[in-house]
Amino acid sequence: MSSHIVKVKQEFDKEIIDIVDYVENYEIKSDVAYETAWNCLLDTLGCGLEALEYDECKKLLGPLVPGTIVTNGVRVPGTNYELDPVQGAFNIGAMIRWLDFNDTWLAAEWGHPSDNLGGILATADWLSRAAVAAGRPPLKIHDVLTAMIKAHEIQGCIALENSFNKVGLDHVILVKVASTAVVAKMLGLTREQTLNAVSLAWVDGQALRTYRHFPNAGSRKSWAAGDATSRAVRLALVAQTGEMGYPSVLTAKVWGFYDSLFRGNPFKFQRAYGSYVMENILFKISFPAEFHSQTAVEAAMTIHGLMKAAGKSAADIASVKIRTHEACIRIIDKKGPLGNPADRDHCIQYMVAVPLIFGRLTARDYEDDIASDPAIDALREKIVCLEDPAFTVDYHDPSKRSIANALTVEFKDGSKFDEVVVEYPIGHARRRTDGIPLLIEKFKINLARIFSADQQKKILDVSMDYKKLSQMAVNEYVDLYVNKEYKAK
Repeated sequence: MSSHIVKVKQEFDKEIIDIVDYVENYEIKSDVAYETAWNCLLDTLGCGLEALEYDECKKLLGPLVPGTIVTNGVRVPGTNYELDPVQGAFNIGAMIRWLDFNDTWLAAEWGHPSDNLGGILATADWLSRAAVAAGRPPLKIHDVLTAMIKAHEIQGCIALENSFNKVGLDHVILVKVASTAVVAKMLGLTREQTLNAVSLAWVDGQALRTYRHFPNAGSRKSWAAGDATSRAVRLALVAQTGEMGYPSVLTAKVWGFYDSLFRGNPFKFQRAYGSYVMENILFKISFPAEFHSQTAVEAAMTIHGLMKAAGKSAADIASVKIRTHEACIRIIDKKGPLGNPADRDHCIQYMVAVPLIFGRLTARDYEDDIASDPAIDALREKIVCLEDPAFTVDYHDPSKRSIANALTVEFKDGSKFDEVVVEYPIGHARRRTDGIPLLIEKFKINLARIFSADQQKKILDVSMDYKKLSQMAVNEYVDLYVNKEYKAK
C-alpha cells in the first residue's frame, strides 16, 4: 500500500524549520552556557548514580531481553550494561529523572531539560565506540555539551510561552522533540531527514499528565522522560532510513497538533533560539523536591532552626501559611491521602512538613516508612497555600524568573515567627557563586555511593578540569563510570 502514497511537496511548518536551522547552523559562543553545561553534565550523571540505590528504578534497567549484550553498545553509568542506543537512552534517562533531583526550567510549561542527556549521551557513546572500532575519531565531551545546550534551548524556549499542562499533555513531549533534533544532528542526518525526524516527534502519540496528578500520581513520572528521550533516538534512526516526514504536522486543519491537541492555538515565542536556557537553568542542589517548592523548603529549614532555638517543636504549630505563586498552587498544592513517593514529592504540604518536623528533606523521606509517621499528615492539615499575584508576575518575568515562597508559622500559644521569604533558590542563576560549590559537593557524594575511592579519583581528576574533560573522547569518559560489580534488581 505504501508504494501508492503520493508525496506532495510542501514546506515544513516554520516552527519545525526554526528548530532544525538552529540545531544545524547556530554556533554557541557563550562561555557561561558551556560552563553551566559542564556543571549540568556532572550533576545529571550524579543524580543517575543516586537513583541506583533504589530497587524500583533498577528493576526497569538493562536490556529488553535479559542477557543481551550489544557490540560497541552504550555503557550505562554506574552499571555494567552494554545496550543499543534506544534502550541505553531509556536507561540513562530513567536514572536521571528517578529522584526528581536534576535541573529544572520553569515558565508557562515546566520541565527538566537535562532529561535530554539520556538520548544525547547514549547516542554519543554508541557513535564514539563504533567510530573507534572503524578507525575513525570519536566524539568529544565538547560535542555532548553543545548538544545539551541546544536541547535545553529548544525545550526551554518552547516552554516559555506555551503551557502543555493546561491542555493535559505532559512536558516530556518537549524532551522528545528536543532530543530528536539534537540526536539527528549527532547522527549526521541530512537537513531533510532532520526535518522529517522532528515532524515525527510531533506526530507521535503524546503522554498525558495523568501520572502526575491525584488520584493517579505514580512512578511513571520517574521514567516518562527516559521513555521520551529514547523514543527520540528511535525516531531519528527511523528518519535516517529515508522514512518520510509530515510537513504540516502542527498546522494541518483538524488533524494537526494545534487543532487536535492544542485547542487550535499556535505556539507563541518570546525569543529566538540561542543559549538563554542553559545560562539560566535552575539546579536542584539541596533538596530532591519539585522545584516550585524549593524556596518553601529552604524557608521551612530556616524556621526549623528558629523553633529549635526557641525550644519549640512541630507539635506546637497551630498553622502554617504559604504565600506562593500560581503555578505552585496548580501543581503541588495537595490535600488528602498520598499514595506513594511520586505523590509525596509533588505535594508542597508534605515537602514543608518534613523539614519542619525533622530538619531535613532527603529522597528517603518520601518512602513509606517515613511517610507513615502520623505527625506528617497531622501537620499537612495545618498548612494552607495562598497565591500572591506579585509572586506570580515575578515568576514569569524573564529578567527575574523567581520561584518565591513565604512561610508564616503560628503556634498554639498564640505566638508566631516573622514571615520567612525566599525568592530565589540556591540553584538559581542569581546564586551561582553560592550554589556551584554545593553542586560539586553533591556530585562527589553521589560518586561515593557507587564507586571505590580509586575510581572516584579517576572520575574527579578529569571531571574537575574543564579543558581536559571537554576534549576527552565520550567513550573514554563513560568508561570511567562502568561498575563491574553492579548487580541488577
